Amino acid sequence: MFSIFFILLSFISSVITISHPDEVKELPGLDFPLNYKHYSGYVNATKGRHLHYWFVESQRSPSTDPVVLWLNGGPGCSSLAGLLSELGPLRVSEDGKSLHNNSYSWNRVANVLFLESPAGVGFSYADNKNYSADDDSVSYDNYIAIQNFFEKFPELKKNDFYIAGESYAGVYVSTLSVRVLTGPANINFKGFAVGNGFLDGISLSNSIIFFGYYHGLLDSQLWKNLTQNCCGGYATQATCSFVGNISQECQNPVNKALSLIYGSVSNIYNLYSDCIPVHYTNSRYSVDKENVLNILQYVPEPVKDYKFSEEKFCDDGSNLRIYLTQPAVRQALHIPSFVQDWDICSVDVQMEYGRIYNSVRLQVLQLINSGKLRGLVYNGDVDMACNFLGDQWFVENLGFEVTKESLWIFNNQVAGFEKSYNNITFLTVKGFWTHGTSRQTWASF
Repeated sequence: MFSIFFILLSFISSVITISHPDEVKELPGLDFPLNYKHYSGYVNATKGRHLHYWFVESQRSPSTDPVVLWLNGGPGCSSLAGLLSELGPLRVSEDGKSLHNNSYSWNRVANVLFLESPAGVGFSYADNKNYSADDDSVSYDNYIAIQNFFEKFPELKKNDFYIAGESYAGVYVSTLSVRVLTGPANINFKGFAVGNGFLDGISLSNSIIFFGYYHGLLDSQLWKNLTQNCCGGYATQATCSFVGNISQECQNPVNKALSLIYGSVSNIYNLYSDCIPVHYTNSRYSVDKENVLNILQYVPEPVKDYKFSEEKFCDDGSNLRIYLTQPAVRQALHIPSFVQDWDICSVDVQMEYGRIYNSVRLQVLQLINSGKLRGLVYNGDVDMACNFLGDQWFVENLGFEVTKESLWIFNNQVAGFEKSYNNITFLTVKGFWTHGTSRQTWASF
């Protein structure tokens, strides 16, 4: 009788201590204890595509705190950049050999799921190595992957769920949110957030001229020419048209202005920051530089000859590349040996990617008009890859009534402003850009 009891007790104890197969037990370069668990592995999408995820539990109350899905943009750039250089709890040292703590991590208040999407990005892969994708296929793959994630972590299905991302993930977040809202999967979806996002190409193209002038990048004579030839003599959002079917008289000063804005500024992420010259062209910076050119497709004269920082590639992510290509790190993250080396952006995905949506206005209207969700659009006010003014115009032009407009304060200083309409809020973060948005941004949502 006693032997049976002890056998049963031993069995129960072993069941209790079994850990999740994707739990990361040790991580090279980490020399301090963590007060949260984290997991790395794969979730299945469609057609033999396997998306790598890295999930960090909340440091506060993982059983009840919300689950936030984070997507970096590109298209074709890895969300591990978000984890290891932006909003995640761990930062990689400049030499790529060690990790340190990020005191402003979003996982201080939420469980955060970082998903490398689409297949071909980072450690994500497809069985057939076909990495063609477009906005719709990515949103559907991510929708399937989310469901697979909750199958791996069923205890989190009851938690509030949010979708967030930056840059081109303005498209990813909006289209995926519509699928989650309207799809049959039982997901406790509560809202979405986009940081310095691609939301509307025309708004971003028009607004960058205003941004440049009011940040002192254009002289008064050029502004006068722009105003007279593109705005009917009076410069406002409504009267100015710097893109589309414009006259030659307007086109000439527009192209001169864009050449000054993007040709003379050191860093498209941060107007006031310098760039460190590097020679690695497959970088997050090079992809966002191309995105600027895609945004400016609405300008009649091609801008491909504009010089960006004398071809300095800011923010190339080489420290992340050094860290994540270490065999010991791959093993700790449960990456199979046949999976490609990690890179911050995928050339294969970029070359094959098909853009469908130049504006996500209809998607955002559908999300907010459902009455079930909250939305947040937040921008660092010095980022020119997707500038704050264009995203502000996007939110203002949705046609909702303003319910709140005020400054927000951090450390007894003005940190930006917020403007709310029904269930969507626009927020600026003073002095910040896409890379560097803090925990306070999420907490404000």
